[in-house]
Parts: sequence; structure tokens; C-alpha cells
Amino acid sequence: MIKKNTQGDKIDIIDKVLDACYHAYPHSVFIQSLMHQYEERGSLSKKQLEGAYQKALKVKDIPTNWLATMEATILKMPNRFKSPIVSSATPEFAQDEHVAGLIADILAKYPAHKRVLFLQSKFKNREVLTPVEISELEKFKKLLIKS
Repeated sequence: MIKKNTQGDKIDIIDKVLDACYHAYPHSVFIQSLMHQYEERGSLSKKQLEGAYQKALKVKDIPTNWLATMEATILKMPNRFKSPIVSSATPEFAQDEHVAGLIADILAKYPAHKRVLFLQSKFKNREVLTPVEISELEKFKKLLIKS
């Protein structure tokens, strides 16, 4: 069967393979549904093509060049992956012990330091401190606790 494409005349190997599978397995609902969908939409998904390819491997009358063409078509198609499920058991925020130590050291010496108290409240509320804020804490520790 020759179908017209924008690239000119091209032999439709997928249709031929599906037809050969249908003749080998006339009562296969899977092959019938693939043929129906291919006629309706004009294409199959990668998973559907892989399933048809596995069925076609079992048919002895299908030429190997058809199978190779079908395999090449499958390999050209993109893989679609679902995102992995994020486990809720893992903590979203891991507190940095270095930052906790800086805040504790500064507040031990100067318990009313407003900026450090603000950063401590952010830290306790599990908000991520920016690198600028962490460097600020390190600077405060050097300036305030150098004696």
C-alpha cells in the first residue's frame, strides 16, 4: 500500500506489518485495535509500535527488512518518562548546622541583636537563608566575637 506524504511516495511499512500480523492472528483484539487506530489517526504511539513489533517478531512470513524498518522507526521516536514520585518521608529542608552554630554563638554574646534575631526566626521557620545572609552572619561573628 502506498500512501501520499509531503515527502513524495513512501511505502507504509507499519501498515504492511499490521496487515501481516492480522493475517497471522485474525482473532487478536490487540492487532485489530492497533489497525483501527492507525487507520483513524495515521500513527501509533511508541509503546503501541513496540507491542506490534513484538507480535510481528513471532510471525514467520514477515520479511526481516520490514521488521528492521519498524525497529528503526521505533528508535527514532522520543521516550516519554513520567516524573518520579517525590517521597514525603524525605525532609524538604535540611537545617545547616554551621548556620545554627553561628546564630547561637552571636546570640550567646549579644542576645538583643536585631538582625541576627530576624535571621534566627527565618531559620526556625525553615526558610532558606540566602548566601548573602549567611555571609552576613559570618561577618557579624568575626566583628562581634573577636575579643
